[in-house]
Amino acid sequence: MAGAGSRVFISHLSGVAVFDPIGDQVGRVRDVVVTLRLGGRPPRVLGLVVEVIGRRRIFLPMTRVTSLESGQVLTTGVVNMRRFEQRSSETLVLGELLDRTVTWSKTGQDVTVLDVAMVQTRLREWEISKVFVQAGRPGRLRKSKGETLTLDWKDVTGFALAEENQGAANLLATFDQLRPADLANVMHHLSAKRRAEVAAALDDERLADVLEELPEDDQVEIIGKLKDERAADVLEAMDPDDAADLLSELPGDEAERLLQLMEPDEAEPVRRLLTYEENTAGGLMTTEPIVLEPDATVAEALARVRVSDNKPALAAQVFVCRPPNETPTGKYLGTVHFQRLLREPPYTLVGSLVDDDLDPLPPDTPLPLITSYLATYNMVAAPVVDEADHLVGAVTVDDVLDHLLPEDWREAALHGPADEGAGESADEREVTGGR
Repeated sequence: MAGAGSRVFISHLSGVAVFDPIGDQVGRVRDVVVTLRLGGRPPRVLGLVVEVIGRRRIFLPMTRVTSLESGQVLTTGVVNMRRFEQRSSETLVLGELLDRTVTWSKTGQDVTVLDVAMVQTRLREWEISKVFVQAGRPGRLRKSKGETLTLDWKDVTGFALAEENQGAANLLATFDQLRPADLANVMHHLSAKRRAEVAAALDDERLADVLEELPEDDQVEIIGKLKDERAADVLEAMDPDDAADLLSELPGDEAERLLQLMEPDEAEPVRRLLTYEENTAGGLMTTEPIVLEPDATVAEALARVRVSDNKPALAAQVFVCRPPNETPTGKYLGTVHFQRLLREPPYTLVGSLVDDDLDPLPPDTPLPLITSYLATYNMVAAPVVDEADHLVGAVTVDDVLDHLLPEDWREAALHGPADEGAGESADEREVTGGR
């Protein structure tokens, strides 16, 4: 454990691994829980929010933390796996304190919180001791060159006041390396106010990736708080099938208004997807598979497969069609799987390698038959072809899993399974130091 007086800046704890006494990793730190106190007294640090397997969040009391050194957190090994639920008297440092505009009482100047530091007292409790601030409101991701200062907690006021337009640049800087699914987990656990502020600070591509990983209720809430023009831009950045799923959750007039604001070539595949029944091949498919003409070479095919934006399931094969190459394509000829491409000379034409033994799926194929098709032929993506032999899209195994799982599976994955006996009394928490 860091000794009494040792200072730990809390942003440095974000993502730090948590280990038990024998060296097994328990999870990673996602936030720090404090309780604000009256009279200018430094907030007491109650514990850490730790993300464990399955993106489940638990509470780790500071009384069970034995070390905060060397870029890791060590625990006593006694960890309660009950899901963390924030109480009204508690504040999350990363989620709620960063980017706040507060007042430096010595000068009356407004400053913006970049970080806070905690320190262990002689009584071996932890409390917030310092506030790292920047004069005025900093620019996006800390690029502003305003003066930075480290102030004592007692010299800063305004943390207990609600703030209407709190920024999110420093919160995002703290979580900059997270994958979209993990950032979605962070956003899901923020208040609706902070979720909207973080969404406003993300660029369109990043927000689109995160929206695809959030439960439907969160998606609708976030898109509804964006200005229409921004919402249309974000929908354009989403995969067409995910954009169509989100729009299908909105009232019809609102969805149409956003479609009208989208670029016509971006809106067209989304409109097409909305015409298909849910839980059919047409309703599940993506309209952006890898499509090549028969005179393309293996080298060209592998170059297309290597594009980093391709999802793994779509990069597992290319679909060979007559022009045009955009869906709906010309006549569908067949599929060439990635492994076959690796076995052939680079100058070989893909038209000579097509596998046309399997019939493609019609757009109205129901979900149970799609599942059987993929399982029977060990495929991760299947072509969807209309009555005129045009390739209109591809159904991937992840699309199918999304619809086979319960409707609230994203919500359940973010929260973890239900807990028995959750929520002991405040008195119990004070006695045990935990939850």
